[in-house]
Amino acid sequence: TLVKEISDEIERMLGSKMKSVKVRPWTTVGCCAFDYYNAMLINTMDDEGNSIDLGGEFPLEENEHFNKLSVNTLQSDIQVPTNVYNKDPDILNGVYMSEALNDVFINNFQKDPTLTWQYFGSSTGFFRLYPGIKWTPDPNGVVAFDCRNRNWYIQAATSPKDIIIVVDVSGSMKGLKMTIAKHTINTILDTLGENDFVNVIAYTDYVRYVEPCFKGTLVQADLDNREHFKLLVNELQVKGEGEVKKAMKEAFKILNEVSGSLCNQAIMLITDGAMEDFQTVFEEFNWPEKKVRVFTYLIGRDMTFSDNVKWIACNNKGYYTHINTLADVQENVMEYLHVLSRPMVINHDHDIIWTEAYMDTVLFNTMAHSLLLMTSVAMPVFSKKKETLSHGILLGVVGTDVPLIEVMMLAPIYKKRLKPKPNYNSVDLSEVEWEDTEEILRTAMVKGETGTLTLDVRAAVDKGKRPLFLKNDYFYTVIDETPFSFGMVLTRGHGEYIFFGNVSVEEGLHDLMQPDLTIANEWTYCETDIDPHHRKLTQLQAVVRYLTGKEPELECDEVLLQQLLFDAVVTAPLEAYWTALMLNAPGVDPGVETVFLGTRSGLMRVIRYEGTEKRVAEKFLTPADKSNLFTVDHFPVWYRLAAEYPPGRFLYYMPTDDLYKGTVFTNLASNGLSPIFFYHLKMFAYSCVHKFINHHGDMFDILSLSHHLLWPSLSNPPCIHHPRCIPSSHCHLTAKSFHAMYSFCFMVCFLLRSLVWCEPFLILLLESPTLAHKQKKVELMQPCDTEYPGFIYDATITETNSIIKCGRCQKMFVMQAVRNSNLVMLVVQADCDCSRQYSNLVLNATEHNATVKCNRMKSQKIRRRPESCHAYHPHVRPYLAGLHVNQADYLAD
Repeated sequence: TLVKEISDEIERMLGSKMKSVKVRPWTTVGCCAFDYYNAMLINTMDDEGNSIDLGGEFPLEENEHFNKLSVNTLQSDIQVPTNVYNKDPDILNGVYMSEALNDVFINNFQKDPTLTWQYFGSSTGFFRLYPGIKWTPDPNGVVAFDCRNRNWYIQAATSPKDIIIVVDVSGSMKGLKMTIAKHTINTILDTLGENDFVNVIAYTDYVRYVEPCFKGTLVQADLDNREHFKLLVNELQVKGEGEVKKAMKEAFKILNEVSGSLCNQAIMLITDGAMEDFQTVFEEFNWPEKKVRVFTYLIGRDMTFSDNVKWIACNNKGYYTHINTLADVQENVMEYLHVLSRPMVINHDHDIIWTEAYMDTVLFNTMAHSLLLMTSVAMPVFSKKKETLSHGILLGVVGTDVPLIEVMMLAPIYKKRLKPKPNYNSVDLSEVEWEDTEEILRTAMVKGETGTLTLDVRAAVDKGKRPLFLKNDYFYTVIDETPFSFGMVLTRGHGEYIFFGNVSVEEGLHDLMQPDLTIANEWTYCETDIDPHHRKLTQLQAVVRYLTGKEPELECDEVLLQQLLFDAVVTAPLEAYWTALMLNAPGVDPGVETVFLGTRSGLMRVIRYEGTEKRVAEKFLTPADKSNLFTVDHFPVWYRLAAEYPPGRFLYYMPTDDLYKGTVFTNLASNGLSPIFFYHLKMFAYSCVHKFINHHGDMFDILSLSHHLLWPSLSNPPCIHHPRCIPSSHCHLTAKSFHAMYSFCFMVCFLLRSLVWCEPFLILLLESPTLAHKQKKVELMQPCDTEYPGFIYDATITETNSIIKCGRCQKMFVMQAVRNSNLVMLVVQADCDCSRQYSNLVLNATEHNATVKCNRMKSQKIRRRPESCHAYHPHVRPYLAGLHVNQADYLAD
């Protein structure tokens, strides 16, 4: 029932977004005058203080709803890429024709204040954006953003397609020709999306696949595969003579034998000429049906063989273009999208599409500091002029963005947590829930089924350093009228039941206003985004104003508020108790600097026993310390660890984030019925630990101890899956290189004279040296499928001892578990150096396996395909490039 309730809410929310793109016919306003505010030029003056052409005064005001950016909610403006002339007649005509959309966008926003960016991407290259904003170019003064390369435009403008790119790499293609050809391939790849399939073939007098792994097949044109192709294309070298016939045969065989998108099929031939007899290839594979379109791109100034290249395209329902310079590439590549869109246009099929989830800079570089995970909904716009209908003229695509944070807000945080993968585009469900080895959950959700599933899972927290063993119940259903399914995961154990208590609003408000209390400001206790007057309110301010009757129109979550007030009342005595400890003898024990608690309603109470200047972790539990606060996508690390820890025992949690400047400290936790109590303790052993790790390579003593202590206790060590790899140059660890690693050991240890105190509940995870010496160049982690061995201390071993043989000497160790805690005491004999023996004991992430990588990239998992396919129409006439339309030609439902 909860899944159904939330999915219905999501359906209603997404339905309102779809209505905003179903624009009605646009009408002409006036005759010739129209506003053209160029987003790069607005509010720009010349040397005499006058507004420059296409600029003009364009009022901007900071708006909380639009990421605190300065926008104009009364006017849209126009962005044009640097490679498109902003006064081109087609641009001016399109800006004039689409001006009526300005009122449509404003009206949509007034009806639905939760709408974000609304836009129209023109087939000529300009981009109308509402609300209007000042566009900032890159440091070189270039605006590379082209709306026609965005997924929402590509998916709305054409049906899914299988593309084979065939490129000539013969000797005649050397120099600038090859540079242009590579840029053409990359531009074609940029026009492909998640619903498309692709492969790239290079040819001389023989045929070779750019990626040998993909021989004879099609791979999904997702971001990873597209970027992989680009890297390989960049390495292409020219030599020999070109024979296009063999390459075309290979391309046709793939398209005839391999199932890809099951819709459009096309071959993109990139060459500087075709000499031999190639007609027999088309007779054998493509005529008379001509199911495969062939688009040809003639590279270079030489026009000797242009007739042959043109003949290939025109006799296979394609399009021919001549690309003479790098500047010609973008516009010429875009022509093929117009051709593929013709059947859809002639049929008047206004298919509404939803893109996959993707991380974007909110459309463009201007807002690169405002990363959001989002999806887009869009719809194509056609010409309705009779003489243009038979040619199928696509005018552009209208759409709006839907930040997935809106979906999260519909799922109460205390019932469910939705966490986006930071810096990821679309992530397959099998990459997230990898315990679903038979893909039962994935298959059911792709098919739009409703059901439940239970799995035993291993969840990693604290940036992958600590595992939790959980039993999860999965509930899923389809979201009607959309291509999406909704799934919810509930973990058994902590959080399975909700405790309700009755307290008066007056009593709760009194305790809610105490200075030591805060609530999760990223949660939605009250909806402050609907009414513009409420957007400046914090969640605590909104809650107080609602409960006091000052803002009765606020929409608030009554269940969550009831829990919040109850938690505020029952935890109030702790504030007095903690304060009394500080004021009365004997006072607070030395080393305790912060005491705090958290409850499942997002409430926190924090008392500081040390001032900022004396605290070891001065940023701990401040807004900068996201991992230890209640946020929209997670509970604090200390809360999650303690919640899954046995009640009545103390949990020592030792953060290792750079937030704490490398100083070691610990948190002491106790798991109560609802609140989680913590003491934050300083530990004065950092310098000793530092010496222990770096003196005579003794870090490898810890590795050898892990080998003796942990492997014997685990018959099947759990594996932790991670979607990123460290560059191969960092995959071998030595005593000298260890200091460059941010975190390697599976346990954080404290050396107190001859004793080592360890927190063994950590997993071994080799990380990139991102936080190492600042003077060293940082290498980014590479995307891959990685499996790490996880080493977890067996709590049933309360004490043990053994001897480690190290060549000519041996050392003894003794381990003793600390009762009622997650600590162990470890004593190690220090007069025997084992570093040489264990220098090769490198517990790396599983190295990149070429076969595994190949299989993953070309795998075609079951997926939900678009419901419609527009690949053919009997009345399609030859495409006329540059066909002009006017204001009355714009058509929408």
